[in-house]
Amino acid sequence: MTAALILALSVYATPQNDMPKSPVAKIESQTLTLHGEKLVDDYAWLRRKDSKEVLDYLNAENAYAEAVMKPTEALQNQLYDEMLGRIKQTDLSVPYPKDGYLYYSRTEEGKQYPIMCRKKGEKGAEEVLLDVNQLAEGEKFMSVGSFEISDDGQLLAYTTDNTGFRQYSLHVKNLATGSLLPETAERVTSLKWAADNKTLFFGTEDPVSKRSNLIFRLALGGKPEQIFEEKDELYRCGVGKSLDKELLFIQSSCSDNDETWFLGANNPKGKFKLIEKRQGKLQYDVAHHNGQFFIRTNKNAKDFEIMSTSVSEPGQKHWKPFIPAIPKGMISGFSAFKDYLVYSKRENGLPGIAIYDFATKKTRVIETSEALFSISGSTNAEYDTKQYRYSYASPLTPQSIYEIDLKSFEKKLLKQTEVLGEYDASLYAMERTYATAPDGTRVPIGLIYRKDKKSASRNPLVLYGYGAYGISSSFGFNSNLFSLLDRGVVWATGQIRGGGDMGELWHDEGKMMAKRNTFTDFAACADHLVYEGWTSRDRLAIYGGSAGGLLVGATLNIRPDLCKAAYLSVPFVDVINTMYDESLPLTVGEFLEWGNPKKESEYRYIRTYSPYENIKSTAYPEILVKTSYNDSQVMYWEPAKYVARMRAHGKPASVIFKTNMAGGHGGSSGRFDVLRERAFDYAWFLEKLGVK
Repeated sequence: MTAALILALSVYATPQNDMPKSPVAKIESQTLTLHGEKLVDDYAWLRRKDSKEVLDYLNAENAYAEAVMKPTEALQNQLYDEMLGRIKQTDLSVPYPKDGYLYYSRTEEGKQYPIMCRKKGEKGAEEVLLDVNQLAEGEKFMSVGSFEISDDGQLLAYTTDNTGFRQYSLHVKNLATGSLLPETAERVTSLKWAADNKTLFFGTEDPVSKRSNLIFRLALGGKPEQIFEEKDELYRCGVGKSLDKELLFIQSSCSDNDETWFLGANNPKGKFKLIEKRQGKLQYDVAHHNGQFFIRTNKNAKDFEIMSTSVSEPGQKHWKPFIPAIPKGMISGFSAFKDYLVYSKRENGLPGIAIYDFATKKTRVIETSEALFSISGSTNAEYDTKQYRYSYASPLTPQSIYEIDLKSFEKKLLKQTEVLGEYDASLYAMERTYATAPDGTRVPIGLIYRKDKKSASRNPLVLYGYGAYGISSSFGFNSNLFSLLDRGVVWATGQIRGGGDMGELWHDEGKMMAKRNTFTDFAACADHLVYEGWTSRDRLAIYGGSAGGLLVGATLNIRPDLCKAAYLSVPFVDVINTMYDESLPLTVGEFLEWGNPKKESEYRYIRTYSPYENIKSTAYPEILVKTSYNDSQVMYWEPAKYVARMRAHGKPASVIFKTNMAGGHGGSSGRFDVLRERAFDYAWFLEKLGVK
């Protein structure tokens, strides 16, 4: 502990019980005038990253959080041991076939990170391609981004981030010798090999805005050559490759528009050709199949259909209907194989997978039976295949990898993640209920709980929500969660507007000038759970992260009486200041989600809900705020400023603020470190909800 930190805590020490008071951030006012209104920001100085005063303040907050949570230390250790005890530490992923190899990753007991491997056939000798534990030696953070094997299997191109800021460095490894080639690049966002096995195409991001804006071609032994620049700050670009390996793609996209170019993978020195230019709100993505393009697009259907055209005539005037739009549903993605087209969909707020047979021209759907579940394609790296692999899970069913025969539709379970200990799915239940929003919209809520712990009312309950970017709620398996369920906590997820749970309109009705629907939907979910007897105000916690942190912060300002406790994780709470500063990562590209405060009408609307500016001098519930110092998505200073202002202007029952000084937007990178974080969070929930 530094001398400055000791001094900071001693200043705030409470003589009566030796428990320090919460740190007090200094006031250093900065004024922004927008559309005739002066916004005074007392805590803008917290943006001075790496300055001693900022580090001292964050360290003081961390010390305060640890002191406040000290009485729960034994509980945290117990929770950690429980969660770790459910995990099979030495484990193996399902190997998937690609170009004559079986690729897989495995974990070893006591090691934080996976080891990526391959072998020739089931009985082949293991070849370690990348041991992430070795990469992490001497690092506080390690994440592998892209992982691309050349078509001949001899070279591996991969990217790493050792800070958590999601800025990835390129490495190229000779798999025969194990040595690294001299070719490197910084801030790499995507990469693909050409068919010659010696040319790489990769995208890079701007160092300030983190917008992926440049595409390069690199012939090994030479220098990178820039071949594309995306100049429109609303757009981001990247490279892709068709499953049949015949074409390379460059796609440039904003939230409501796409533009795609293609090039023969065996002609890396050639010039990319445009499929269809950006226009209006035309969204599309492309797959190649036997001289045809299949195109998932909203051209004639808001919730997407699949169209087709010849590669020789790629423009939209030639697009013809192929797979129609789903009534009251959405086509959310697709892949084209040699004999089949597989597409993902959403109906009634839940996902699904459909398979179209080119020979019979018939479509079949993979059936599911549980009330809540998650289903998606697994790794399918072979274009010419008679089997399709998919991942299925539910809150009560561990992740299961299935292989389905595309002709007979018989499915085989390849692996279900083992849950150690005494996990018994029959002890738990899950169901759906519906809240009614103020405008009459029905909002789905998914619930999971332990049957013998549930009472007729006043159950401790955590309500989770996100509601942004058209991202749908996921109902997968989380073994950590049973440490709450086994103590009687009910876990609820609100499928609120702003997400994509019920299609594109669901997203539209929760963004831009309709964003407040997201918050009133969430409050309606909480009210419904109280009115229907699932919980009570004094036993209800709300939780959200990132844009979900904005959700929680805005909802608290609208309804500070809503709950007993609120957890905001890496929260986007300083909307006006962030969206005003176009030099910050993500800002310009997200004008179409939140609005641009430089436009008066959009500013006025954001001003009504931005959590930071709307803190009131009124009673707030217990609040936990967590962030990461190297977060590139939501800068640490947003939650830091929010906490300082909440303490100065609000009247919260309590606020603790914790900064992961070595983490990114998702927190820590090591799997055991993540469990320590969850143990802290769960101990806080249990204490605030009165669970003994």
